[in-house]
Amino acid sequence: MARALEDRGTPGPLALVGSGEYLPEMAAVEAALLEGRPRRYVQLATAAVPDGPEAVRRWHRLGAAQADRLGVEAVILDVTTRADAEDPDVAAALAGAGLIYLSGGKPAYLAETLRSTPLWTAIVDAWRGGAALAGCSAGAMVMAAAIPSIRDPDAPPQPGLALLPHLRVVPHFDAFARRMPERLASLLSHRDPSVHLVGVDELTALVGGPEIWRVAGHGAAWLLGAGDASAPVRAGYGVRLAPGEPATLLGASVP
Repeated sequence: MARALEDRGTPGPLALVGSGEYLPEMAAVEAALLEGRPRRYVQLATAAVPDGPEAVRRWHRLGAAQADRLGVEAVILDVTTRADAEDPDVAAALAGAGLIYLSGGKPAYLAETLRSTPLWTAIVDAWRGGAALAGCSAGAMVMAAAIPSIRDPDAPPQPGLALLPHLRVVPHFDAFARRMPERLASLLSHRDPSVHLVGVDELTALVGGPEIWRVAGHGAAWLLGAGDASAPVRAGYGVRLAPGEPATLLGASVP
């Protein structure tokens, strides 16, 4: 498991994305993550494997198109099993990455495939060495220590990868709250008070971390549960999410 928040240098930025990986609407967010970094865009569609080969190929096509749109090299890692993630040659392909992106699908499958593998170690080391690391939907959810069930909030959470153990992420939040308000209420009733539960709207990202974040994209981030602010954090504004402390809203000048 990754050594969460351990100081091993100057990490790159993190991005927790509600939806929209590789779409033109989110190209500016991905371009900002690559700014000042090697023009090498590493992409993993592992979370989509349970949805079938065509779903994986679709993410590969979208990722390659976005890299072309941004004028950078696309490095598509076709990681479908733990055996792939344990292959040292696959981990070596991360060398020189400017941005590593975990796209959406099934978060529990993604976490189980990457956990305690050379590939996940290489991803964390690349981030700690300055590469940007982004996760969208499932890819954002696995950054936490626990993955809440959106379909059945009464189900026990699945273990995540614990890069950000002080957070728990609910992606597609605006759509989720609109379409399934009763499930949102149930999810909030099972909230772990020791972590910050954060909803991230579609086509929106929390960027920065591990404690200071700003909202980028088209929607808002939402701080959910007792002790946290109830107002949305709009694009351009920031929030401090420190372990064991209430959330602190910040102004629009967050770097």
